[in-house]
Amino acid sequence: MPRLSEVIAALETLWPAERAESWDAVGTVTGDPDQQVTRVLLAVDPVQEIVDEAVKLGADLLITHHPLYLRGTTTVAATHFKGRVVHTLIKNDIALHVAHTNADTADPGVSDALAGALDLRVTGPLVPDPTDPAGRRGLGRLCALDHPVTVREFAARAAERLPATAQGIRVAGDPEALVRTVAVSGGSGDSLFDQVRAAGVDAFLTADLRHHPVSEARAHSPLALLDAAHWATEWPWCELAASQLDEISDRHGWDLRVHVSKTVTDPWTAHAASPPSDPLGAPN
Repeated sequence: MPRLSEVIAALETLWPAERAESWDAVGTVTGDPDQQVTRVLLAVDPVQEIVDEAVKLGADLLITHHPLYLRGTTTVAATHFKGRVVHTLIKNDIALHVAHTNADTADPGVSDALAGALDLRVTGPLVPDPTDPAGRRGLGRLCALDHPVTVREFAARAAERLPATAQGIRVAGDPEALVRTVAVSGGSGDSLFDQVRAAGVDAFLTADLRHHPVSEARAHSPLALLDAAHWATEWPWCELAASQLDEISDRHGWDLRVHVSKTVTDPWTAHAASPPSDPLGAPN
């Protein structure tokens, strides 16, 4: 059985902390470097439901994509929900390790997993990492489809293949326009519109799209925009990361038992569809 320090060293080869953005908070949050690790759980969010799942599973290590304390803290008192997470982890000898923006830009990374879930062929990064001479690392991915589909059909594919959420998939653009090339970015992506337009793709699938950036992007070009739930665009990475850790475990003879949480931690829980629109427009 490996020690936590050995497993973390292996994870650092996948997602080196120095490749995280300067504002990010990645790495090990809780855990004794000398504790043994036999069972690992991967999830997107380090929330209480996931920590409780790790306890029930008997996990020694929880790996999440989102940080627990992105903006820092002055207390881990259990009177606060994040403090309760820390107390639960420590009481149950569960280590927490975070791979966030260093997993976004990795090769393979979060957007590779998203592209794979949508059966897209990756042709390169959307925003290349200038420190990667191979030109494979970077933020987002440029992708091609095996054959053209309409925006409507591509949205239906995303709704079918990504984890189900209350939001589903929102579309901005002509539903009947043809899609041959796509940019994808797991998580919030409306800061990337300039790079997406420069790439000349037909559609961009990401999450957390806001009214004004979308309105302006649509005014610039016929680019179709597909907005999925943030959690749903990043969950496929958990399965990719699990397969990577399985391979590391086999190579080292560790016999780790690696699990992916199926718990939906998207904060949106319901969706009420609007009635058919009035041809006269919105109500006064």
